[in-house]
Amino acid sequence: MAKTRPFTVATAARATTATATIAALACTALTLTGCSSSGGGGGKPTSGPIKIWYSNNAQEVAWGKATVASWDKAHPDQQVTGEEIPAGTSSEEVITAAIAAGNAPCLVFNGSPSAISGWVKQGGLVPLNDFADGVSYIEGRSGTAVAAEYKSPDGKYYQLPWKSNPVMIFYNKDMFKAAGLDPDHPALATYADFEAAAKQLVGSGSGSGVAQYAIAPAPTNEFYQNWFDYYPLYIAESGGQPLVASGKATFDDAAGQAVAAFWAGVYAKNQAPKEKYNGDAFADKKSAMAIVGPWAIASYQGKVNWGAVPVPTSAGMPADQIHTFADSKTVSVFTACKNRQTAWDFLKFATDQDNDGALLSTTGQMPLRTDLPSVYASYFTAHPEYTLFAQQAGRTVEVPNVANGVTMWQDFRNGYLKSVVFGQQSTSQWLHDAAGTVVSDIAK
Repeated sequence: MAKTRPFTVATAARATTATATIAALACTALTLTGCSSSGGGGGKPTSGPIKIWYSNNAQEVAWGKATVASWDKAHPDQQVTGEEIPAGTSSEEVITAAIAAGNAPCLVFNGSPSAISGWVKQGGLVPLNDFADGVSYIEGRSGTAVAAEYKSPDGKYYQLPWKSNPVMIFYNKDMFKAAGLDPDHPALATYADFEAAAKQLVGSGSGSGVAQYAIAPAPTNEFYQNWFDYYPLYIAESGGQPLVASGKATFDDAAGQAVAAFWAGVYAKNQAPKEKYNGDAFADKKSAMAIVGPWAIASYQGKVNWGAVPVPTSAGMPADQIHTFADSKTVSVFTACKNRQTAWDFLKFATDQDNDGALLSTTGQMPLRTDLPSVYASYFTAHPEYTLFAQQAGRTVEVPNVANGVTMWQDFRNGYLKSVVFGQQSTSQWLHDAAGTVVSDIAK
């Protein structure tokens, strides 16, 4: 499955190596000021023109341009110049390089929580606590419980939780009907249900052959790919556990083993591809299911007669109790910014109730607000296909905010491919080894 992400990745190993190299160069360049986690600062923030980057997908570009135009009209002496994030191997690598070069914009509306710790270590981010209302605004908008997931180990906020794309199972109603499965209320709640449906869908044994694959998560080694196969199911199976909590791996347990065994079975039965599909297997009707968020609704409009259900668990669980991966994006203020007061004021403007509503209506992505379903009730009434995602948005888990997050996920992904996808190591041994590796990564 090819997801229309705000960035593209060629190989995560390459990106990780480049990121590490650039970070080292950044620390060398910052020797005189110290390559610390405290960001920049000093003195009262000033106002004036600023530059921002936003994502390069068409819907977010439209939202970004409209938001900037509205601000500029009302603030002639604090003009905002908005640009799409420059092309690169990944947005993380582009931002890392900009920090090292000292030419990062004031704001990037495309932050990945997994990369924040690295940017903090570079000295590239301003603690939002530096602004008088920084903490109160973040916690007031998102709620203290949600905001806490985005707080760094030093107790500071270097990112504002902006939007989420709760990950769920999309399924092709036409394929399900052709396979003799209920297209409106499919049995997909348990692993056994899912496996039975997969067997019925694919063309092997007693299967109907209506789909080449039951589901097609990318079997590639980009560090983020586990966010769309293993991680959502682990979050659900564990009742809302992140991969790491209090500096310790959580997944070397019964829940982690159940999820690994589930996916290993899917691959062993050739119900998911072991090679990369060049395109979107779900949109191209090669796969009957996909693991995606609400961003996909617009992408599949007119292409697939789809439905959506929460991710499965081993024993089944009521939909209103299932947690999943948030797939969120955040916004940070960068230390290269001279007019930081304007940056903070624009950030609040861009994430106020009106502009969050515009983001929702333009992109279908969920602002990380405590009052999402009630404040935008009319939107969800008019667009009922998004309601399930709004409800799920209240039960999500983000990637752990830990040091060396990208490296941690890369090592986890490499082991997953070897064990789960290609069957070269037992899942129990992989989980045990990965638990040690993850702890070692975040302690570096």
